Amino acid sequence: MRYDEGRLIGAWKLVSCVMEDVETKEKTPAWGAHPNGYLVLTASRRWIVVQTAEGREVPQTDADRANAFRSMLAYSGKYRTAGDEIIIAVDIAWDESWNGTEQVRRYRLQDDTLYIEAAPQPYANFGGKIMRGILTWARAS
Repeated sequence: MRYDEGRLIGAWKLVSCVMEDVETKEKTPAWGAHPNGYLVLTASRRWIVVQTAEGREVPQTDADRANAFRSMLAYSGKYRTAGDEIIIAVDIAWDESWNGTEQVRRYRLQDDTLYIEAAPQPYANFGGKIMRGILTWARAS
């Protein structure tokens, strides 16, 4: 166990979520300049995360609901740590293709800020490009 692993436990509010194109290094705010989201890490090693884009409106049509689906992310699973990595064994997700996968994230804690970087992988919302998610979280009260 890392010396700071216990400090991961709790609720975290999303501050920023940037997607970096692995090939071009271009960075794009995934959910806008002021994204919404929470990450909850429990003592029993459960990871629960929900993220949504800023400025979402209440869906009125099927097309609106499809757009709302593309402007969010939610998944959960048991996590373990190894060095500076958190590995989440996904058992429920907004996108069925994530179920049964292991999502690997690098993390770093600095005071009450949690920095997380996702391993490069293809993202449908970015045309299937190989992207790396870079997220900043602040401890929620």
